[in-house]
Amino acid sequence: MARQMGTLTLLLCLTLWWSSAEEEPEWFQNITTNIFSSSGDIRLAGYFEINRLTSNLTKRVKPDDVQCGRVNEYGLALAIVMKFSVDKINAQPNLLPGVKLGYELFDTCKQTAIIMRPTMFLITEGSSGVLPVMCNYTHYVSRAVAVIGPYSSEIVSVVGQLLGFFLLPLVSYGATSDTFSDKNLYPSFMRTVPSDRLQAEGMVRLLKEFNWNWVAVIASEDEYGTQGQQQFSSMAADQSICVAYEGLIPIYTDPIPAIRDIIEHIRGTNVGVVVLFALTQSATAFFTEVIKRNLSAVWVGSTAWGMHKDFFTLPNVNQIGTVLAFADMTQPMDQLNSYSRVLLSRIAEERLKQPLRQPGTELPTVTNPCPLCWKLSLNNMSLMEEPLVQRTAFSVYTATYSVAQALHNMLGCTNTSCNTMDNKTIYSWQLLAELKRVTFTVNGINFTFDENGNPNIGYNLLVWVWKNNNITFREIGTFYQELTIDKSSIVWHTGSQVPVSTCSANCEDGQVQRVKGFFSCCFDCIDCKEGSFQNNSDDVQCTACPKGKWSEMRSRNCLDPTYIFFYWSSYESVGMIVAGLVVLASQCTIVILFLRHWGTPMVRASGGAMSIIALLCMMGCCASLLLFLGEPWELGCRLQLPLNAIFPTVTLSAILSMSLQIVCVTEFPERSLPHLHMLQGLGSWIVVVACCIIQAGLSIWFLQEAPTLSQFVYSLEVNYLTRFLSCPITPLVNFGIMLGFNGLLALLSFMCTFMALKPAGQYNLARDITVSTLAYCVVWVIFVPIYTGLNDHNKSIAHVSVTLISNLGLTYAYFLPKCYLLLKMPENNTPDHFRTFLEGAPPTPQED
Repeated sequence: MARQMGTLTLLLCLTLWWSSAEEEPEWFQNITTNIFSSSGDIRLAGYFEINRLTSNLTKRVKPDDVQCGRVNEYGLALAIVMKFSVDKINAQPNLLPGVKLGYELFDTCKQTAIIMRPTMFLITEGSSGVLPVMCNYTHYVSRAVAVIGPYSSEIVSVVGQLLGFFLLPLVSYGATSDTFSDKNLYPSFMRTVPSDRLQAEGMVRLLKEFNWNWVAVIASEDEYGTQGQQQFSSMAADQSICVAYEGLIPIYTDPIPAIRDIIEHIRGTNVGVVVLFALTQSATAFFTEVIKRNLSAVWVGSTAWGMHKDFFTLPNVNQIGTVLAFADMTQPMDQLNSYSRVLLSRIAEERLKQPLRQPGTELPTVTNPCPLCWKLSLNNMSLMEEPLVQRTAFSVYTATYSVAQALHNMLGCTNTSCNTMDNKTIYSWQLLAELKRVTFTVNGINFTFDENGNPNIGYNLLVWVWKNNNITFREIGTFYQELTIDKSSIVWHTGSQVPVSTCSANCEDGQVQRVKGFFSCCFDCIDCKEGSFQNNSDDVQCTACPKGKWSEMRSRNCLDPTYIFFYWSSYESVGMIVAGLVVLASQCTIVILFLRHWGTPMVRASGGAMSIIALLCMMGCCASLLLFLGEPWELGCRLQLPLNAIFPTVTLSAILSMSLQIVCVTEFPERSLPHLHMLQGLGSWIVVVACCIIQAGLSIWFLQEAPTLSQFVYSLEVNYLTRFLSCPITPLVNFGIMLGFNGLLALLSFMCTFMALKPAGQYNLARDITVSTLAYCVVWVIFVPIYTGLNDHNKSIAHVSVTLISNLGLTYAYFLPKCYLLLKMPENNTPDHFRTFLEGAPPTPQED
């Protein structure tokens, strides 16, 4: 035994050592060498896995068949920690003054069959060793007031309900299965480590932090493993994490075939992250096969094995990948190492005083669970310095201290004394009620139990770091209610790059996931079409844009549309302005020319004042085209089309009046001569006014039917992000009638003058009207089919362009010949040359 213990190595020292006996606390001098029991006024019991079976571990055993000949160093170390806890509590003068705690330690041997014998022993009445059958156990006093332990959830599942029947407090320092939070099944169970539900939640948070959604979950086939696996899988599904494979490692049969099958499934599912809820024995067997099969991954370890030293000696364990392990959030226990050194020294001293033991006396019994422990010495100090022991020591001490604090409250202790009168009997159910309310501080940490008996502590997150073939643990984060993690301190087996574990590559922005197969994490990435967007990163279908908004292909959101128009500085605007100025300049020149020759036969025959009005209206028509440029506005849009229609109406009605005069003079000379003055004067104005009134009525009708600019914009079906905005040209029927009326005037003028006789030796006014009105009609007839096939932007350009062209056609075809006569042939500007139109003289047909 001494040789076996001497091979243990020091990995990590977390506590303070005293260098000499003189510096040791005074209570160290009272250490007794009997590790497994001590007398006291109040007795506690402790369960520890001190021995391991020498028989086949994969078979269930009966109590009488157990041969516990191999010491479990970890369980033995925790037993020493409990002794340390009781001795330290007894040494505190103000905790239980006048009262001394005693304890008895029992070995569970990691077997449910073994634990029942000491459990029945503990619930016997007092020290009689008898368990009476009673109808009411309210005033029943058992041998121990509380039980510390056991470490294993499997063992608690066996003894927890039995102790709960007697309401005997059972405070575990390692059983983490969430099943024990059910107070209906386990009314007296409490623990000083978090439950597996919290651990499973922390693991899910960890996977979400690194975007791992394709994982495998392996567990040992026991209470701890199966419960943890179920909880993790349920929480993972709620967070859209897919469990590609679940496997169980047998603990009562040969695990190797099952482990090999599990490894093949892990390879087949191509997962990069494996969560392992398993006991140390199962996890060791699993990683032995993982190393043999050269499997590398990210391993998320539970508290049961994440820091256990059984893995450190596995050959090539540094090749398994990255290990992220959860460990109970604890504090180092000051004085534990110094206490252990003194205790081991005392044991060695006592051994030298004892006679040599005879062979066969080293078998464990209920009263002496570790007969080989008398061989302990300072050479075995490394078993107390293991990192896992240092962490678990806090849980053992807290479990023991919580019972002591409950006794302190129950006995009404002060700093100097406790109520220990003879009639003060401690019943287990009273102590349990006090224990549920206890609150205390250990090493600066405030400790309390919730309603389910769970503590208010969480986890530290550790990463395994290999250096010189040794493993150390680096703390990288914590988890209680929130996960905090320092990603930069993690050394990945893939180098600086975080490993990837997804069934499908992450979709890009503007893509949704179309699930394929049986797992929600396996999907194809589908682009969101125009008018839809990706609302959340895990959406399975695109979301339609709300009314009034739109999106482009592969968008993450919808936007309000923006409207463009003819900016004054744009090429189109500049071009239209230049063209309009050219037309305006031509018309202005003609007006000036006519005014300079005012009263001449040419001007009088052309209509005189009416010709000037026609020219001014054509100029107004050109000016009104400015309403097509710039940002549309309400009043501008209301005036745009009516002005664009009325101005040409004045010009065309004036030309129509001239056409009617020509018809009367050429076709009905005798009848028209007496009325010529009326036709050239009031009659012409009546025609112009009548036509303008009709066009004004059509314009008013159009304005009543047409929407305002704001109404038009609101009614638009938004299927665009950018759109050219022009004044609404609706309803089209009204707009067409307005334009059609002007066309009708031009057509009537054309028909009146097309067949008119040309007076011999005189100016042919009918020719000017025929050509100009024909040009006007042709331009607008061509415009109609072209206009209907254009978009809004080009429609505005076409409308302005056709208006300018038709305006220019009227100007040049009707007025330019007259200007030519005024400038180049002034000798023809005589009354005789315009006699027919001025005096009504019958025309003489021109000879061929």
